[in-house]
Amino acid sequence: MKDRWSDADARRIVSSYAKQGVGPDVALRVYSSRLLGADRRLVLHGGGNTSVKTTLPDLYGDAVEVICVKGSGWDLATIEPEGLPAVRLEPLRRMRQLGALSDEAMVNAQRINLLDAKAPNPSVETLLHAFLPHRVVDHTHANAILALTDQTEGEVVCREVFGARVGYVPYIMPGFALAKQAVEVFEQDESIEGLLLLKHGLFTFGDSAKEAYRRMIALVSLAEAAISQRGTRPLRAASAPTTVASVSAVAPILRGLTALSDGDDYTRFILEHRASPDILTYVNGAELERYSQQGTVTPDHVIRTKSKPLIVPAPEPEALDRFGIAVRDALSAYAKDYHEYFVRHNSTQSVAKAELDPMPRVILVPGVGLFGLGRSRRAAKIAADLAETNVAVIGDAESMGEYEVIEESDIYDIEYWSLEQAKLAGAVSRQLDGHVAVVTGGGSGIGAAIVRRLAQEGAEVMVLDREGDAATAVAEECGGTGFVCDVTEPSQVRAVFESIVALVGGVDIVVSNAGAAWQGRVGEVPAEDLRASFELNFFAHQTVAQAAVAIMKAQEIGGCLLFNASKQAVNPGKHFGPYGLPKSATLSLMRQYAVDYGEVGIRSNAVNADRVRSGLLSASMIQQRATQRGVSPAEYMEGNLLGREVSASDVAQAFLHLALAMKTTGAVMTVDGGNIAAALR
Repeated sequence: MKDRWSDADARRIVSSYAKQGVGPDVALRVYSSRLLGADRRLVLHGGGNTSVKTTLPDLYGDAVEVICVKGSGWDLATIEPEGLPAVRLEPLRRMRQLGALSDEAMVNAQRINLLDAKAPNPSVETLLHAFLPHRVVDHTHANAILALTDQTEGEVVCREVFGARVGYVPYIMPGFALAKQAVEVFEQDESIEGLLLLKHGLFTFGDSAKEAYRRMIALVSLAEAAISQRGTRPLRAASAPTTVASVSAVAPILRGLTALSDGDDYTRFILEHRASPDILTYVNGAELERYSQQGTVTPDHVIRTKSKPLIVPAPEPEALDRFGIAVRDALSAYAKDYHEYFVRHNSTQSVAKAELDPMPRVILVPGVGLFGLGRSRRAAKIAADLAETNVAVIGDAESMGEYEVIEESDIYDIEYWSLEQAKLAGAVSRQLDGHVAVVTGGGSGIGAAIVRRLAQEGAEVMVLDREGDAATAVAEECGGTGFVCDVTEPSQVRAVFESIVALVGGVDIVVSNAGAAWQGRVGEVPAEDLRASFELNFFAHQTVAQAAVAIMKAQEIGGCLLFNASKQAVNPGKHFGPYGLPKSATLSLMRQYAVDYGEVGIRSNAVNADRVRSGLLSASMIQQRATQRGVSPAEYMEGNLLGREVSASDVAQAFLHLALAMKTTGAVMTVDGGNIAAALR
């Protein structure tokens, strides 16, 4: 474990924050918190917490003793001063006199003692920080510490390694009771450098941020050295098929089977695949069924990953149907076990809880790796990251002894913690959460507007464009991924769709939007121009739709094909035959997909747009058409029944509507401000 403290960096951050009115205590607390958060072996995704006791002025300018402690929702790796809400310290310390305190009362007491009412909720472990006398306190869930404590003889091992340098606190759920117990352990020997919370994590403390940080690094380094010396037993491998199916073949099956029926649609999950050498050793282990089913390496992971991952068989390339059946059976058993676990522990509660969905958040696939599942790509990545931490910790624990965590009832208490249930109840869901949307020609114009609109509704957007920089720019703006893809090249299209499946697990919505407007009198247009137009404006749509349908069929949860058809398909314009003819064919293609694949829940629709400034119409084309009609460009663009110009965002809204129209297929939606000649129905 490398000590990354730099006095020069510390001085710079103090100087920088001083210009913002932030004092040195909080500035150094930010600095060392980020050092901890930057190391994935110490904390992950909002885990851990830090604090500093200092004085700040209240409303009247009087100096008040406060504790600035990590706030809910903040991550140590990126924390800012506002992520360390200041709480009056004396009222918190007085709480130690209480015999008992509910979580809700504790949170309320912490909030009413905030200096700023708009600040985030202080950490649930604030009282532990407050009860300790030290100015600076750090808390992490270091992998090496967990590997030592998460064993059948974990406390014995830890005492051999750390001796009297730390105090040993038995497992207690975070909150008031843990805070009281921890400080009592400290008071038995106030010379200790930290508190080791068995099967949970490590606290260190000191008179300065530097001292607390360096104690953390020193103790974790000691744990790492112990693992290196004691870890002599690698995981024993099981026999496995010589070849396994690819991720792009396996992921859609998993994704479809984990989707939850939700009326006319499904609640879908994004998948994040991982397959490092350590992960493959883990999932190929002969005792995978034992060590992977014990529970998470630290209790708070259960909120993101559930207690246990799902294990499925190794997928053989020529037997994917059999693999699908095995996954279905495994999921059925997993859901049954999860329900029984909930009933078993919910029946003992004074206040009944609402059962969470029974789907796993981690799937282990021998020969392939692991998949993290989440309702967003971020959530799937978090689940996969935490699963990787489990792999590392369990591997180390098994190399020394036998992995063991807290009791199942304690795991339930964390998973169904009232504070976490309240967070879930307050989460805002969007219409396309969990959906993967692919947009061709998405780097500019109408395509970019469609990408933005689908992303606003929660879709994970995959942006395809011949201009890679444009695709990347739009994708990054929307939290998606950009791909360089010439949709007239079938091999490129297939490769990109395979990459998308490997990246997020599948595909739900495809907007086949890429196109270009060739012009010319149809009797005089060069054959090569007409063929080029058909390649892009018809055959490319077929290539994209074919690739998407193959994935949608493997998922077996339906899907949506959306085509940009253009009014030229139904209302030909003069000298636009080279563009309109393939668009007419694409309109027929859309309807054929509706006819052929409606029985498997795949919808196929089109948008017929006209006179869109940021679409295919360039400024010169608008000027040319306006001149032909003897009007200004503005009058031309507003030359419809409503007298309103159509924007790319208007077209994007139409695509969104069709993506959500679960009982509409084979339809064309017109977005042109009113052009009766181009109206269908």
